[in-house]
Amino acid sequence: MKGKTLPPLSVDYAGDRLAGVDEVGRGPLIGPVVAAAVILDPARPIEGLNDSKALTARRREALDREIRERALAFAVAEASAAEVDALNVFHATHLAMRRAIDALVPEAEYLLVDGNRLPGHHVPGQAVVKGDARHPAIAAASILAKVERDAGMVALDARHPEYGFARHKGYPTREHLAALERLGPLPEHRRSFGPVKRQLALL
Repeated sequence: MKGKTLPPLSVDYAGDRLAGVDEVGRGPLIGPVVAAAVILDPARPIEGLNDSKALTARRREALDREIRERALAFAVAEASAAEVDALNVFHATHLAMRRAIDALVPEAEYLLVDGNRLPGHHVPGQAVVKGDARHPAIAAASILAKVERDAGMVALDARHPEYGFARHKGYPTREHLAALERLGPLPEHRRSFGPVKRQLALL
């Protein structure tokens, strides 16, 4: 609901190895889901951390650099389009999250995961609805994941400029759907997603 104040977040952990975890890319028709895990350094706070969707691209990129410089640990991982097709996007997202958590050095002792489900990792933690707006570590993870996936879409755009990936980032916009219909799916498209599946059926 617009204007609704989020309740204060109670975290059942008081140490300094708390990892925020978030993902981006469930909705696009192409490419991987990307997850990040970030352990912030209490001694090196970062101003302006917020839900990545609420920030401009330039601000996200500046914060991405700052997070990478100042965090105690961070990791970015993905699950491929083929894994999305094999597992479904929900399970692929959790796979990407587990990969990011596993790559943290030092290891996390507690997880704060954006959303309403934990990804099935052995490290204890809690799921936090709208967590990227409620805790800076989750916001930091959302920024790293978003910048990484967007960069992947820009790289894909350089190889296939006729699809417009740099603009729509793979989401099912009118432009993307029209290109898909006109040009057909690429190997990176998610075969299990409706618009792609329909185009494949016509081939």
